[in-house]
Amino acid sequence: MSSARTRIEREFDPCTVRRLKTTTVRDITVGGAELGGQAIASGIVDELNLLAVPVLVGGGKRWLPDGVLLDLDLLESRRFGNGVVFLRYRVNP
Repeated sequence: MSSARTRIEREFDPCTVRRLKTTTVRDITVGGAELGGQAIASGIVDELNLLAVPVLVGGGKRWLPDGVLLDLDLLESRRFGNGVVFLRYRVNP
């Protein structure tokens, strides 16, 4: 399934994403714990947009794979009235 602004792939292929990054003028978004973790581990992520929600829940999927170390620069932060915090980081190579 695809549209003018959306392309859905069945498998995660870092080479395909790198190729897309060089041929598109728009941002590419990768979401979800599994897929996001794979993208981070493969080194193709330039920026992280995180929402910290003030609720603790045990269990669930980890979004950061073992062995990943990222050097981040905080670009933006916002706190909302409900306690949610938005954080935008640049990933340094």
